This record gives sequence, C-alpha cells and structure tokens, in this order.
Amino acid sequence: MAKIGAIEAGGTKMVMAIGDEKSNISEREEIPTTEPKECIPKMVEWFRLRNIDALGIGAFGPTAVNPKDPRFGHILITPKTAWINCDLRGPFLRELNVPVGYDTDVNVACLGEAVFGAAKGLSNVIYVTIGTGIGTGVMIEGNLLHGMLHAEAGHIHVERVPGDDFKCNCPYHDCCLEGMAAGPAIEKRWGKKGYELAGNDKVWDIESSYIAQGVATYILCYSPQKIVLGGGVMKQEQMFPQVRQKTLKLLGGYLVTPELDDIDNYIVPAGCGGDQGILGSLELGRRELEK
Repeated sequence: MAKIGAIEAGGTKMVMAIGDEKSNISEREEIPTTEPKECIPKMVEWFRLRNIDALGIGAFGPTAVNPKDPRFGHILITPKTAWINCDLRGPFLRELNVPVGYDTDVNVACLGEAVFGAAKGLSNVIYVTIGTGIGTGVMIEGNLLHGMLHAEAGHIHVERVPGDDFKCNCPYHDCCLEGMAAGPAIEKRWGKKGYELAGNDKVWDIESSYIAQGVATYILCYSPQKIVLGGGVMKQEQMFPQVRQKTLKLLGGYLVTPELDDIDNYIVPAGCGGDQGILGSLELGRRELEK
C-alpha cells in the first residue's frame, strides 16, 4: 500500500502527517511556522526519511493553485511577509521526486469533510473556518473551486448589525465578514477572547447575525448540498441554532428544498474531530498519485 504524506501549512504551525491510501494516519508532527528558509528544509527532510510515494499540501493563502499559472505552488501577497512569493510546492517536488498535490488550507479541509466528515459522499459542499480569519473552501460537482485564484469568501461585504458601531478589523474593507466576525474581531470588540465570553448572549447574537449573512450568501451563490462550519469560534456550539434560523430568515422563503427543510442537518459542525485539513491533504496526495 502506498505511503502518502500530508502538510497542513498554517500561519502559526505546520502539521505534517503520514497516512495510507485510505487516509489512516500513522504518524504526525508539528513545527512552528517560522521563515521559509528554516521551515521548508525541515519538512522536506522529515518526509525524505519516511520514503513517501506522494504528498498533498494545503497552504495558507492567498496562494497560486492553478497548475497552468507559472506561480503555481507559490504563496502570494500575505501579511506573513517572509513568505511573500515563496515557492512552497517546488522544493518538495524537486527534493522528494514524488507527485505533489497543492491547494488552499480551506479547500483541503472542505475535501476532508466531503470524503470523511460531516459532508461525506456529497459533491457540492461549502466548508467555512471561523477562527483567526474566515476562510471558505468550495467544492462544486466534486471539484475544488479555483477560478482566477481561489474563493476568498471570508471577505464578502456584510450589513452592520443594528447598534454595532465596531470598526471593521480588516485593513482592506469597511465591513467584511472576516473583519466583523473572526476571532480577532471578537477580542477587539469585547476586550476578551471568544472562549472567555461563552456565557455572554449578546456576543453570540451579534456573531451569529454576521455568520448567517455569510451563509445565506453562500447558499444563494453556490447552492451547496451542505454547509460545514468549523474553526475555533464555532466551538461555541450554542450559535448553531441562531445561525440556522437567521439564515432562513435572510433567505425569506425564496428557496424551498428538502435540505433547507431539514436545516439542523444542513448547517452543521465539522465532522473530522479537527483533522479535516490533514485528512484532506492526504486525500489530495492520494489523488495526485492516482493521476
């Protein structure tokens, strides 16, 4: 059986794993996300010692995911300045001489949920991670959505919740979903981290109102069979009933489908126990080997 490597390349840590073609994980290690010249050689050597047959990488973005783009596998403009224009995929391809699949971290998390998790067996799925930022992975007809780059649906415009005068935390936008509802926005608005505010109903009423706006927009644009909400903020599971009902209210009865009639099983928590990213990367590597 083939040995598949996986990397979940995040802004704070790099998660590396080894699995088989059925994505059974046999080994895992994490290292901090430092500068590329320090980080990448460590990861290359880790996989070299394990003689893998293929590798899947899910990377923080923005990043080039179109194989026809000469920048394919490169990190693009990012707040992590040391990584700007870094060729993340290339060193693994050259040094390990194995097939290397490459996509965004949220796209591979979406893949993980569609193959192994809460959306298992479905071909049209949205995965939203709500944590340090808000990212959206989109699968349409079984394919991860790319287009000119990749979906950046965490930055869609949202309408202000009445009475909320918080200054958007995004340096690019006046009122976008990430700037109003990601973890840093919660902390900046309330002076405490989300987990410290678990019992404050007002916090989660405002938060769920913004998330519902995003979810309603994704439903109208992508018509997914299921929406999976993950990330640290969504550990406040008391929000799920609010998000569901507010989403239905925003849709206004315009869409009538069996999925929306069963809203509790349509907008759901992640189902991979936090491993959707690494499992999706393993699946990406398996598919690359299959090609």
